[in-house]
Amino acid sequence: MTDRPMQELVVGRITGAVGLKGWLKLQSFTDPAENILQYGELTMECGGVRRALEIDGSRVQGRGLAVHVLGIDDRNAAEELGKGNILMPVESLPQLNEEEYYWHQLEGLQVVLEQDVKQVLGVVDHLIATGANDVLAVVPCDGSRDGKKRLIPYLPGTVVKRVDVVVGQIEVDWDPDF
Repeated sequence: MTDRPMQELVVGRITGAVGLKGWLKLQSFTDPAENILQYGELTMECGGVRRALEIDGSRVQGRGLAVHVLGIDDRNAAEELGKGNILMPVESLPQLNEEEYYWHQLEGLQVVLEQDVKQVLGVVDHLIATGANDVLAVVPCDGSRDGKKRLIPYLPGTVVKRVDVVVGQIEVDWDPDF
């Protein structure tokens, strides 16, 4: 058995202190935002320094979350902790149903037109949540048909015809001139 580095995923960010009792503002990248509190093993990374986070209290505050971390009991300690990304092991993510994907699984996949002769449009750089549907931000890559950046709606069945994470491709029904 070989030791391989554990893959981690950024699931949120500590953005600062809130109040006098050591609470922290937490911007969650999960949907819904409170899901970040369900993951047991969280790590904060700030300036190259890593620290395990044990959240022992939480509440909804404005459009985000406020959390209390064990051992951080006043504003000074919260400010000393700093701002940084919250990471978790990828293998801790809940299993999804068939044909459901986490965003990190789609990033980096090649996007091709659904045709007899596959034309490469580019690769998924990131996704954008718009409310109505998610959007694939596609950037050119080696072998792409042109140098265009594209925003393609992530609409399985209509625009997105097939996702194959093993092969590393997403087939789309999309006007390449758009």
